[in-house]
Amino acid sequence: MSVSRRALLTTAAGTAVAATSIAPPVQAAQKAPSPAATLGATADYAVAKLRAVAPGVSGFPVGTKFEKWTYSQSGDWVGGFWPGTLWMAWLHSGEERFRTLALASAEKLAPRQNDTGTHDLGFLFYPSWVTAWRLTGDDTWRTGAIRAASSLIKRYNPQGRFIRAWGALNDPGNAGRVIMDTMMNLDLLAFASGQTGDGKYLDIAVEHARTTQRNFPRPNGSTPHVYDFDPASGAPLGPGTVQGYSPASCWSRGQAWGIYGFTTVYRRTGHREFLTTARKLADFALGALSPDHVPVWDYLAPQAPHDIKDASAGAVMACGLLDLARATGEPRYREEALKLLTALSETCLTRKSTRADAVVARCTRNRPSEDGIEISLPYADYYLLEGILRVLRPDDIDRAIDLSTV
Repeated sequence: MSVSRRALLTTAAGTAVAATSIAPPVQAAQKAPSPAATLGATADYAVAKLRAVAPGVSGFPVGTKFEKWTYSQSGDWVGGFWPGTLWMAWLHSGEERFRTLALASAEKLAPRQNDTGTHDLGFLFYPSWVTAWRLTGDDTWRTGAIRAASSLIKRYNPQGRFIRAWGALNDPGNAGRVIMDTMMNLDLLAFASGQTGDGKYLDIAVEHARTTQRNFPRPNGSTPHVYDFDPASGAPLGPGTVQGYSPASCWSRGQAWGIYGFTTVYRRTGHREFLTTARKLADFALGALSPDHVPVWDYLAPQAPHDIKDASAGAVMACGLLDLARATGEPRYREEALKLLTALSETCLTRKSTRADAVVARCTRNRPSEDGIEISLPYADYYLLEGILRVLRPDDIDRAIDLSTV
C-alpha cells in the first residue's frame, strides 16, 4: 500500500472517529405540555397580570393605546367585561381582592339599567350583574339585570321581529339595522324570563334569533356583519357591514358571536334549529382558520388568510365551540376549541412586554375604520379566561354563567 493511500485511509478513519466522538447523544423526545398544563399556566399569568394592573384601573377598559388601557367612565358597550374578567380571576385564584374589585366595578354600571339607546345590555349586564347575583346571592344584582332586560326589549320591532342594534328609539337612522352581535345579548332576556316567569323576554329573544337565522347565514355557513330591514314594514332589504370587509365577506368576530349566540339560545329553548345553525356557522369558521389557529379579522377579505389577526375572535369562538361540543356531543368541537385556546396562549399573550396592561394581544377592533389594529381588547381577556375555566373548572364557570340546557 502506498504511503499516500495509507495516509488517506488513516485520515478517513480519524475523521470517522472524530465525527463519532463529537456527535451529541440522542436526546429523549421532549414531551409537549398537555393542553390543561398550557391553559393553567395562561390562567396563572392572567391572574398575575390582573393582580398587578387592577388596582390602578380607573374606569372601564375599552382598548389599549401603546399597550396601556384607555377607559370609558360609563362603560361604552364593553363595560361588563372588566368586572367579568375579575370574576374569572376570583374563580381561578380564590383571592378576595378580585371579588371586591368586581363588585365595585359592576356597581358603576348601575345607571345603564335604564339605557334604551343600545342593544348591548347583555354584554353590559350578564358578565357583571348576572354573574354577581349568581356568585353572591345578593338580590340587588338580579333586580338590576332584570331592569336592564326590560330596557332592552323596548328596542324590539314587532313588524320585522328583530331588536334594532343602534340609535335612540326616536332616531330614524339605523332603525332597521340588525347585527350579528345581538345574538350575544339575548341571554339576558332568557335570564329575565327565568327569574320573573314572564315569557315575553324569551319570546322576543326567540323571534330575534329566528329573524337572524332566516337572513344572515349563507349556504356555505358564512355570515355578514349586518342585515338591514325596512323599519316600517319589517321587510328584509339586504346584507351590509360595518366592521367586516364588505357585505359579502365574513367578519370573524361576528361569526364567533353567531356560533356562541345560537348555541346559547338553543340551550335556553331546546329548539334544535338553533343548534343546527350554530353548527353550520362553526363548520365554516373552522374550515376558514389558518394553520396557526388565530383567526384573521375577516375570513373572506382579499388578503385572507394572510392578513392581520383578531385574537378576540378566537377567544369568543373557543367558548362557543366548547358550548357546542356539550350540546351536540361531538368531540371535534372541543378539540378545535382546545387548539384555539392553546394557540392564543402560545402566540397571543403579552408575556414579553413589561408595560402591557392586558393579557391578550393581537386583537383588531374595527379594521375598515383603522380603529384598533392588533391591539388588546377587554373582551379578549374575558373570553380567554372564560374558555380556560370551561376546560379546567366547568363547575365553577357553571356557577358564574349557567351552562345548563333545558
